[in-house]
Amino acid sequence: MTKKQATDENENENENPKTAGGDASNRIKDPSEWTTGDEPMTGAQASYLKTLSEEAKSPDAFEPDLDKAEASKRIDALRKEAGRG
Repeated sequence: MTKKQATDENENENENPKTAGGDASNRIKDPSEWTTGDEPMTGAQASYLKTLSEEAKSPDAFEPDLDKAEASKRIDALRKEAGRG
């Protein structure tokens, strides 16, 4: 790789929003703004939410028919409650 190619590669890397540092707000959306937020929660979300609700002794926090956005919000709340986040 030439010195110019290495310089160009580094510049492109800095422009990539996935790898560039700084404000990450453009990568983190509120779950209520997700375009797929109204789809059923994923299996991973269901499993994690079930675990967290049991650990927090809040079994009512888990509902099997939640959508992705609501499941994410409940997971965040339970993580804070459990001191995990």
